[in-house]
Amino acid sequence: MSTNTPDASVVTVSGGRSQSRLRSVFANVSTEAMLVIFLVLVVAFFTTQSEYFLSLNNARNVLLAVSVLSVLAFPSTMLIISGNFDLSVASNAAFCGMVFAVYTDGGTENLYVGILLALIAGIIVGSLNGFLVNIVRVNSLITTLGTLAIFRGVAKILSNGQTIRVQGFRFMGEGQFLGIPLPVWIILFVALILAFVMRYIVYGRNLYAIGANLTAARLSGIRNRFTIFATFVLTGFLAGVAGLMLTSQLTAASPIAGLGLELSVVSAVILGGASLYGGRGTIIGTFLGVLILGTVNNGMTLSGLSSFWQEVARGSILIAAVAFDQLRITMGGK
Repeated sequence: MSTNTPDASVVTVSGGRSQSRLRSVFANVSTEAMLVIFLVLVVAFFTTQSEYFLSLNNARNVLLAVSVLSVLAFPSTMLIISGNFDLSVASNAAFCGMVFAVYTDGGTENLYVGILLALIAGIIVGSLNGFLVNIVRVNSLITTLGTLAIFRGVAKILSNGQTIRVQGFRFMGEGQFLGIPLPVWIILFVALILAFVMRYIVYGRNLYAIGANLTAARLSGIRNRFTIFATFVLTGFLAGVAGLMLTSQLTAASPIAGLGLELSVVSAVILGGASLYGGRGTIIGTFLGVLILGTVNNGMTLSGLSSFWQEVARGSILIAAVAFDQLRITMGGK
């Protein structure tokens, strides 16, 4: 028996040192740095798989492909930081696009009024979610699962389940400014504004406090309900923007547009460093998460892999992101 004791202690010490090293890595390396390294590795891998992958034109294609996802993911990051979810963002975007198409009758008549109505529709959905979560006190996951189904159904009712062609509305999907596609400008504008808000504005810091400890935030004087309600409204507004972008890109409004996109939104946010428990996350991290998802999809397409495998990859990345989030918490990472 005595001869086994030193070996056991050696194993224990060795295991403790290994865990200490892991803790040191998670404590000293930011999530954004890890994501940049992972993105570089993904790019390097797919560069070996396709001669067309590493080019400016393909980089442009990746950014255009993730433009709608980005605009949906940025405000969703703020909600998850506060400890809430909005799974209705994709169906809200489809609903807003359908409101625009129905009002303009697929043409250019009253174009700007149609855009305004689509944005108002998004705000209404966001306000409804905020009301149900803050006033009625329904869990945000359940609330937005319900409104996901409701507004996907309303979009089908408005169009009788049909796709409506939209003519003359291409600038939000294919327009350019200074040689750069307008959707890319929208991504950068929204990302910079929200990143500034989360870092330097009291409202953004309050979201972190609410997500970290709801009771402590309330006792410190933070208006929890108003802050969360405002974030749901902002999420609804940007879902309207995303719906208009999607309609412009497709030159059509479909009641099933963006179907399943909510899973990619959650994947990007969690992959980007936000915690499912709230209190942690950044807009820049989410943008890197979006880029990783878009790069993987693009690389698999250029490599000739079936779209079915892309679905497998998205699901795998979601599980890996959540597992990594748990590892970060265990190891005390940033």
